[in-house]
Amino acid sequence: MKPRDGGLPPGRGRARGWAGDLAMGARFAVTGGREGWVRMTLTAVGVGLGVALLLLTTALPNVFTARHRVEEARYDYSFSGTTRPRADDTVLVAVTDTRWHAKDVRGRLLEPEGSRAPLPPGLGRFPAAGEMAVSPALRELLASDGARLLRERLPYRIVGTIGESGLIGSQELAYYAGAKGLDPDANGGVRVDRLVRFGDPQPTTEKTDPVLLLMVLVVFVVLLMPVAVFIAAAVRFGGERRDRRLAALRLVGSDSGMTRRIAAGEALAGALLGLAVGTVFFLIGRQIAGSVEVLGESVFPGYLDPSPALLALVAVAVPASAVLVTLLAMRGVVVEPLGVVRTVRPARRRLWWRLLLPLAGLALLYPMVGKGRNSGGFNPYLVTCGVLLLLVGVTALLPWIVERVVARLGAGPVSWQLAVRRLQLSSGTAARMVNGIAVAVAGAIALQMLFAGVESQYTESTGRDPGRASMEVSLPERSDAAAVGEAFRRTEGVRVSVVLSTTTAADKRRDADNLVDLTVGDCAALREVARLPSCRDGDVFTLRNPHYDSSYNDSTAAVVRPGRQLYLDPDGSDTPSLQVPWRLPAGLRQVPYREDALQNGANGLLVTRSALPAKALSALHGHVFVRTDESVPDAPEHVRNTAARVDATADVFTWTETEQSTRYTSLRTGLFVGAVCVLVLIGASLLVSQLEQLRERRRLLSSLVAFGTRRRTLGLSVLWQTAVPVLLGLLLSSAVGLTLGTVLLKMTATPVTVDWASVLSLTGAGAAVVLAVTLLSLPPLLRLARPDGLRTE
Repeated sequence: MKPRDGGLPPGRGRARGWAGDLAMGARFAVTGGREGWVRMTLTAVGVGLGVALLLLTTALPNVFTARHRVEEARYDYSFSGTTRPRADDTVLVAVTDTRWHAKDVRGRLLEPEGSRAPLPPGLGRFPAAGEMAVSPALRELLASDGARLLRERLPYRIVGTIGESGLIGSQELAYYAGAKGLDPDANGGVRVDRLVRFGDPQPTTEKTDPVLLLMVLVVFVVLLMPVAVFIAAAVRFGGERRDRRLAALRLVGSDSGMTRRIAAGEALAGALLGLAVGTVFFLIGRQIAGSVEVLGESVFPGYLDPSPALLALVAVAVPASAVLVTLLAMRGVVVEPLGVVRTVRPARRRLWWRLLLPLAGLALLYPMVGKGRNSGGFNPYLVTCGVLLLLVGVTALLPWIVERVVARLGAGPVSWQLAVRRLQLSSGTAARMVNGIAVAVAGAIALQMLFAGVESQYTESTGRDPGRASMEVSLPERSDAAAVGEAFRRTEGVRVSVVLSTTTAADKRRDADNLVDLTVGDCAALREVARLPSCRDGDVFTLRNPHYDSSYNDSTAAVVRPGRQLYLDPDGSDTPSLQVPWRLPAGLRQVPYREDALQNGANGLLVTRSALPAKALSALHGHVFVRTDESVPDAPEHVRNTAARVDATADVFTWTETEQSTRYTSLRTGLFVGAVCVLVLIGASLLVSQLEQLRERRRLLSSLVAFGTRRRTLGLSVLWQTAVPVLLGLLLSSAVGLTLGTVLLKMTATPVTVDWASVLSLTGAGAAVVLAVTLLSLPPLLRLARPDGLRTE
């Protein structure tokens, strides 16, 4: 056998032949006239949508890294336990975080103590007392009409803007305000630190939670799989017209292998153009991302920089996938010089190899069943491959199911018969259209089961009853409790306010053996902690909290005896000369603890205010418990404003029964954001695919209209033609999703439960996307279904 291409070795000649055939196909795609450009444009848009989401995914690691870098750079906590001495290079920082409706507002008060005081990231200079620098989003919010209460809470003059280096997102609400007289030795609700630099001095690496790692892996696979499925479908747009064109090539002498390679070259051209289109989509979306917020999360455009290695992988994988998918698809089509053998009854699809994919996925996941959190980490490669095979099994099984079901469909209205006949002729095309939806719903159901199953492991009870108090305000020491209580009672939207103060007493001036907790308030406030038989100002009660260790209660009881002298430390120091002596009165009465006490950690002594020496009142750390009137608009905002007027450093938080791990919450938020992006992509891809199908059937639609078929009938046929495979796809995806969710829960050693409401809502969301796409495709359908569409040249 002679070497090909003028004496080149067989391998090199074969490679040049491949390259030449692919290049010829690419030229046909570019120079194929209006028809070719429309086909390639549809392919490029479809591929481009998938590429844009892939590029976004490759940028996610950099987003997390950039946000973490900013968090570490602006770190302003000091847990040394001792106050650093004042110096020329120190700055005092007080935390004044607040909330505006459902959004967190990060706030700091700054007091530089010398000319070399360190600036926090994002600031060019320190704001003076009464001034503040704000994030761009907070500046915009304060300038809006609905932020009057927030402007009252932040009574500072805006003199600057926090730069990107000091913010974790473009929509973060944050400010730095100047202050005077901050006290780093203050106790209570305020935290004031003296720093010589910003940043975490001892960054620690948190131990990886194997269950969270499993969830991260599954989230990425589930979100990316529908994108890959759609890209594989997009490169096959215009397949029927392309095959008829290839028949002409057989007439001029090309063999079947060359014909397939030329078809792959056409798909390659569309994929390469899709890469360019996807890059443009990504760059546009990258800029838009800087001005939007999704589920409370935002980023700067500079954060969305894909990793070079992942970027190269996308650039190689997409064109390679286009060639591979086309070659595989052409194996089932016989292109002859006189036509395409596609209209005869195709061979029935085989089931056995389609079942092997999900079974292999289950086999890979089975070794990790029961490991949970304490039995070792999950193998990330087995998890990824196992979940991937299960989801790929959806795309393999769906064409077989659609073919078998539609083959048995028959009589019905004209619209139904048109749809059924079309599905029987091209069931594979119909299945490809809904494969993305089926994979997305299957993955979403599995993830919903996993998240719902492990939620209790990342949710803790706070021990608070929101029915007893809506909000709590923690005040620093030396707050006037009477004035504070009156201020909150007069606050709009407050039904009840209770002021309880706490401090400790020692049994010795130095080297105390025992400390006793004191809860101080008026009689009405103390009744919110214990059940008092009677009470008047000047009384002191002993309280035994059953939730404390018995040895602790016994040691407290040994100290709390009538006539015993205790020592109160008004300044929170160990200086004996500053400690105030206090002798316990003779008439001590023990009272029972309320299980629903507002101060759930109360123990030791309950004291009315006049029973304490006047000098000791400055040692009290106040808590205000507020019950708001839900019928009053912005009642929580009025409470926060009052707290800010009482003391800018007061800590205000809302009572909830439970609180969740921030890492779990962040992962769930990331899933929701990704799911929104994937749903938008699927909807757009289905619309592009539907338009491509209508374009290919333009002459058939025109013929039907010319013979008197009503447009309403054609519209219903399109709806049935979409609804049948979607229904089958959703049934299959529900079964696979429930199976995968069960396996994931078994892997995490979590009891298997199914939230059927979530399953139905997810399948309903998938069906809603398809319905919306069908409605959007009706105008083009009516425009194409005209008799003049039969006109030709």
